[in-house]
Amino acid sequence: MEYIFETRMTVRDYECDIQGIVNNANYLHYCEHTRHLFLKECGLSFAELHEKGTDAVVAHYDLRYKVPLRGLDEFVSRLNVKKERLKYVFFQDIYRVSDGKLCFRAVVDVVCLVNGRLAESKEIDEALEKFMAR
Repeated sequence: MEYIFETRMTVRDYECDIQGIVNNANYLHYCEHTRHLFLKECGLSFAELHEKGTDAVVAHYDLRYKVPLRGLDEFVSRLNVKKERLKYVFFQDIYRVSDGKLCFRAVVDVVCLVNGRLAESKEIDEALEKFMAR
């Protein structure tokens, strides 16, 4: 897959469960953080969008856990995005830096609520236009 954005992170010990591997819910946090950094890179602010009445919200996750991350592992979180009608589909993969193994894969559907109603956001469309997969 071709990626349009990536960020590097390190697993913190408290994100691991008794087995010494990253608790499954933390992968969602990594993905969300990556999307937020990407949107910031595109010039978008969730707080400012909200103040204007637009909220981008997750509508659906499709998750695949491949190889577990462990405490202090460095990883790179990558994404791509395309638009399908009213939703933005984010393709997000997490790779362990030490060996390049794919650890986690997600497809995340995000929709916009404009003044509480499902709608397109011209502001988000314009900010993402140059990055969107066609």
